[in-house]
Amino acid sequence: MSEKNEFRWGPATGVGSLPGGDAREAARTVTGSFEEFVHLAELPARGPGADMIGRTVGLLVEMYAHVEPSGWRISDRPGRDTRRARSWMGEDLDALEEFTQGYEGPLKVQAVGPWTLAAALERRGGEAALGDPGACRDLAASLAEGLRDHLAEVRRRVPGARVVLQLDEPSLTAVLRGQVRTASGYRTYRAIDRQVVESTLREVMAAAEGPVVVHSCAPDVPFALLRRAGVQGISFDFGLLTERDEESIGEAVEGGTKLFAGIVPSTDAASAGLSVGADIVKGVRTLWRRLGLNPGTLAESIVITPTCGLAGASPAYARAALAHCVRAARSLADNPE
Repeated sequence: MSEKNEFRWGPATGVGSLPGGDAREAARTVTGSFEEFVHLAELPARGPGADMIGRTVGLLVEMYAHVEPSGWRISDRPGRDTRRARSWMGEDLDALEEFTQGYEGPLKVQAVGPWTLAAALERRGGEAALGDPGACRDLAASLAEGLRDHLAEVRRRVPGARVVLQLDEPSLTAVLRGQVRTASGYRTYRAIDRQVVESTLREVMAAAEGPVVVHSCAPDVPFALLRRAGVQGISFDFGLLTERDEESIGEAVEGGTKLFAGIVPSTDAASAGLSVGADIVKGVRTLWRRLGLNPGTLAESIVITPTCGLAGASPAYARAALAHCVRAARSLADNPE
């Protein structure tokens, strides 16, 4: 039996980000909401270095970056921005360690994947690393080494946990289609060959030495490519699925890939009807019936999450959304049909 089938996943978890800037409050919220599948909270409201890209830049080995008005740009040496990113990560890990004493379930940590990072991180001239194959290779190698160190640190701090790596790849589809714009905005970088994308993902994932989930809240997630790369789970916004995704979803379920279904709205504005627990999973049950899948496999195939990160939500709504993920997962388990 493969590890993907042996691994015990929790029924619900968060995507990553939360509002506010208090690491201890975020860790308390996450561990209080998800008794069976906690995650390391991200708090981008703190500013550069706590944002998605900056946080991952802080993990890189022998590669550094600083903040420019246009975004993060590669540097020759570590500066204030890199140090700040590392400091905040340390603060977050301290808080996580404090609130996970004795915890023995799955624990998810998030980092930006190699292709979204290459699309966002600028070379010295201002163009994205994506436009330089050598820069992409160097970036992937640095990221893999940094993730290996980071995950070892997480395991040391929370020794009972089973660590899961989530690679955030919202730009992956744009990279594959040649839709990432250059600095001028007048043209796009060429599409990256699918085999190159796949092999690079595989290289970075190998550093995890454990289960890997790839997350994208963009449309047209490349399910088949991710499964070929060897992911154990795929995290996506359920509301963005179309009919052309359904065959890939069915194949993923039958192949044992865990689906992290984003069904709980990630902002207050989109949350109408959130209090109605059963209705929010209706679409998942409907999809299962349409695909001819056994309803009894629903709870073991799906982890319920918000549609995306909760950084744009109010603190009260963020807490409510996490609690609702747990209720929705319980609803699926208790009433799969």
